[in-house]
Parts: sequence; C-alpha cells; structure tokens
Amino acid sequence: MKTAEDYQNGQILLIDKPLNWTSFQAVNKLKWALITKLNLPKKFKIGHAGTLDPLATGLLLVCTGKFTKRITELQGQAKEYTGTFYIGATTPSYDLETEIDQTFPTDHIDEALIHETVKQFLGEIDQKPPIYSAIKKDGVRLYEHARAGETIEIATRKTTIHEFEITRIALPEIDFRVVCSKGTYIRSLAFDFGKAMHSGSHLTVLRRTKIGDYDVNEAIAAETFEENLVTND
Repeated sequence: MKTAEDYQNGQILLIDKPLNWTSFQAVNKLKWALITKLNLPKKFKIGHAGTLDPLATGLLLVCTGKFTKRITELQGQAKEYTGTFYIGATTPSYDLETEIDQTFPTDHIDEALIHETVKQFLGEIDQKPPIYSAIKKDGVRLYEHARAGETIEIATRKTTIHEFEITRIALPEIDFRVVCSKGTYIRSLAFDFGKAMHSGSHLTVLRRTKIGDYDVNEAIAAETFEENLVTND
C-alpha cells in the first residue's frame, strides 16, 4: 500500500468520474480522504489534468504532490471520448444542461449522409466553444454571460480530430468514438455535426475513455480509492 510520503513524492491517480459530479468535487473527495486517513497536511498539493463536465463520466487524471507539475504535460495529450448525439434538436448548451430550443427535419438523413459528414470533421478544424463553458471573456466565464441572457461573440479556435467513428445509428440517436486534441469541445462537435447535415444535434451522453496512454478501464471510483486507503495510526 502507498504511504503518505508516496503521495507527496507524486502519484497519478486514474479516477472514473461519475455522472453529476464536477471534476472539482472529485478532486476534493480524494484530497479529504488523503488528509484524514494519511495525516497529510491541509496544503497538500493535488489537482486534475483536464476538466470533465458534470454531465460527462469517465477518466479523470488526478496528480498528487510533486506530480502536480506534470498537469500541463498531461493536459496536452490526445483524448478519446465515446457518447451519443441526438439528431433533430438543439439546446443552448449543446447538451442536456438546458432544454431543447429548436427542432429540425431529419427525414433526409440516412447512413450514407452520416458517414459522409464525418469526413468533414477529420483533421484540423475551426471550432466555436459553447457559450455554456468556463472560458473567460472580459474576465467573466462564458456560462455566466449565458445565464444572464447576454449575447456574446465567441471566437473560433483551432482543434484537431484525429479519429471520428460512428459506432451505432438508431435515429434520432447516433453513437460515436472520437480521438481529439486538447481543447476540443465534444458538445460543439455535436452541434456542428447536426448543422453540417442541415439539421440539428445535441450531446446526450459523453464518456472520456482515454488520455494519452491512460485508459478508463484501469480507473477506479473515488469511493473505492478512499476505501482502499489504509489509515495512518
């Protein structure tokens, strides 16, 4: 079993974040467990290498102690996601955080169009982040502007889609697997994908399965991590 010194020297913890938890909540739970069970100082360093939205599940890399210096390096690695697009409707947040605001025709959409549309998103693309995101504009997070009902001009940014695979078609649902660069918003990909098919789309399921060589199959729940800690007497 790892000791308090091990965690201070640095560990990378693979955590499977559950639905409706923020990444901050997950890290805080681990930090509290380490402080209370291993008598680590309250200023003990711990942080995650890439936020997951509350409505997403999957791999969260949590760095402890001296390994917090590796967070920037880990954030830069390619990420793999799986999930579901709902075709024919959009929401302001591009996912289930907000209610459907528009519906669109889907009668013209078939498997051939879906697979042809995928090709438009491979490689380097211009992507506009969702207004319901934590990016700051004029010192204020975009989601705060959105919740205040303000209209904000959001600049596009370059991102890279390395792999984009459709794994199930059962309209109005489409399941996918995507490997992408740092800074990619899968919610924006959902919105843009629907628009490219002359319809609409929003994200209903999202799971991060890989970050670089780290795989969610090797991750554990935060509660399991806490249970496995041996208390320092």
